[in-house]
Amino acid sequence: MSQESEADSSGEASIGEEPSEGAALPGVLSEALRAELVAFRRDLHMHPELGNQEFRTTAAIKERLERAGLRPRVLDTGTGLICDIGVPDPALPMLALRADIDGLPIPDMKSGCAYRSTVPDRAHACGHDVHTTVVLGAALVLADLYDRGLLDRAVRLIFQPAEEVLPGGAPDVIKNGGLDGVGRIVAVHCDPRVDAGRIGLRYGPITSACDRVEVSLDGPGGHTARPHLTTDLVTAAARVAVDVPAVVARRVDARSGLSLTWGRIESGHACNVIPQHAELSGTVRCLDLAAWHAAPDLVHAAIDEVATLHRAKSEISYVRGVPPVVNEPGATDLLRAAMTARLGANSVEDTEQSLGGEDFSWYLEQVPGAMARLGVRTPGERTVRDLHQGDFDADESAITVGVEMFTAAALLQARG
Repeated sequence: MSQESEADSSGEASIGEEPSEGAALPGVLSEALRAELVAFRRDLHMHPELGNQEFRTTAAIKERLERAGLRPRVLDTGTGLICDIGVPDPALPMLALRADIDGLPIPDMKSGCAYRSTVPDRAHACGHDVHTTVVLGAALVLADLYDRGLLDRAVRLIFQPAEEVLPGGAPDVIKNGGLDGVGRIVAVHCDPRVDAGRIGLRYGPITSACDRVEVSLDGPGGHTARPHLTTDLVTAAARVAVDVPAVVARRVDARSGLSLTWGRIESGHACNVIPQHAELSGTVRCLDLAAWHAAPDLVHAAIDEVATLHRAKSEISYVRGVPPVVNEPGATDLLRAAMTARLGANSVEDTEQSLGGEDFSWYLEQVPGAMARLGVRTPGERTVRDLHQGDFDADESAITVGVEMFTAAALLQARG
């Protein structure tokens, strides 16, 4: 990997600077390390890899961690890594820092960008290259602090594959012992609506559960002149599309935010033929954990009832995706305190809930934790380059913000 950065006489970028007079926490990035991390991020951005195919990305992370004297362990799946800074102590549960490392199957549409993706129809359009670089940078700083006796508690690093592939790569990390000895886990997600230099936080649900529903409807077809002799599957499919979301919404607490939205409906080939088969597919999203657990039975029952009313036979495939990300107050307060220590209380803003899914939620089923929205919009910029779009990019000053917030969080956790 090309590292176009300033370096000291040993060839390594200087890790950190001594805290200025009155500074509460060490771990401020040197200019050399900032430059190295920007170069690392740009290299990842140019070479995005899809979920469970992140071999080059994994190798690049592993090489840099080993060069820092750490001992990362590649997951059994072949991509993604787990690495500890310090020696875990069962009496002192670790803070885990999580990054997702995969890209998206969309083309990079940025023009005039020197680090545009070099892989056709692949792009880091969700900011995972930034997340990865933030955790790598935190690793380099924290390893240095540990060697200097300034970090009193071990920290776990998780570089997770396949966040974009349901049900995500988090379950594989957990199976590989990624949460063993961990008492709390934190992460960031790029937010192009928040200015670089700031983060967004909220208590409780911050992202939604996301499941997939596939429905097949069958029945005897016929001529449109004689619908009374058939199962009118087009009407049945239309009623399922319209009525089922309404039925489901009336069977859960409205505060749960549970919604079923269809993205595809197909049936028929001719205007005067009632078809024998129809299909619908969509997603179920939910902000409440209890409602998410109840959702499969509710959706199954509602589809069966509406289909039966129209004499259609239904087959349903309900694919579990991810639960909601529910920020635990203690972990949220840790990130708030860390950001405040670095950039002041005004650098933290409240953020809204999102109905997007995030497999970070699987970790929170096991241990408390929180996700912060990392501002990546250049201050003053009016154009919002949204996530999962081919022109997405990030203000790279956000890398330093994320690294210094994570290092502060680790130091505050050790003190606590």
